[in-house]
Amino acid sequence: MREKIGEFEKLKAQLPGLSTEKEIEVFEKELRGEELRVFLSGKYDKNNAILSISAGAGGQDAQDWATMLLRMHERYCQRKGYQTVVLHQSFGEGGGPEGRIGTKQVSLEIKGNYAYGFLKKETGVHRLVRISPFSSKALRHTSFALVEVMPVISKEEEAEIKIKPEDLKLETFRASGPGGQYVNRRETAVRITHLPTGIKVACQSERLQGLNREKAMKVLLAKIYQLKSQETKKEFKKIKGEQISASWGNQIRSYVLHPYCLVKDLRTGVETSNVEAVLDGDLDKFIEAEINPLT
Repeated sequence: MREKIGEFEKLKAQLPGLSTEKEIEVFEKELRGEELRVFLSGKYDKNNAILSISAGAGGQDAQDWATMLLRMHERYCQRKGYQTVVLHQSFGEGGGPEGRIGTKQVSLEIKGNYAYGFLKKETGVHRLVRISPFSSKALRHTSFALVEVMPVISKEEEAEIKIKPEDLKLETFRASGPGGQYVNRRETAVRITHLPTGIKVACQSERLQGLNREKAMKVLLAKIYQLKSQETKKEFKKIKGEQISASWGNQIRSYVLHPYCLVKDLRTGVETSNVEAVLDGDLDKFIEAEINPLT
């Protein structure tokens, strides 16, 4: 708390020296950022994050939607000054318009202060409605993709999650690009299976097998942490007797491109008709509303 108060005092000291509209705009942005961090007091909120996207049912349309979501979140991270690295990407079917190749599943490592805190509420099902670019009859199509956000567990925190070596199955394979292109000659990519839970993770971003294994273990630890958190929440809900509506499942946000343009968050009610800006990474109003319900 003292650290956060100190940040506010630093910002307050800058206020008398502001003269131009640009300086005031930058100051307001920094102030809003500090206000939001007050609400990010979770155990792992300051940590880096792993963001995974999985295409739902729907073939090429769903895979294309997963690629669009990947770009959207990468653009958001660029705006925040976060560094991103694609750890593993499983490409979909080829043959789309303009040579587009979708994504079946992708894992993205995000490095930056409060990366997990800001992005954790992106977890859930994202729904897209549009005229399908893959339909010869220009039919309207609804696509779904699942986004999962997990914290990167630090070395000190790893001790809390105990994994026995005998519980791991390690496989190596050759990394490749879209459509099976650019296949490496050496098996540097790594896939790890946690046998007790069945969780599978992979990494192919590095040239050395050892580095890929290290990064894959990061993702595995994050997924096991997430699984344990979900089990704790389920137990709490059993005790509390909370009723969960199944009408929309886990869907959190809808992106409608046809017959009208609208992005609406089904949890907070925040919406905008500027779909293009949202898909280009302008997620601030949605993320801020989820972090601070009073905004």
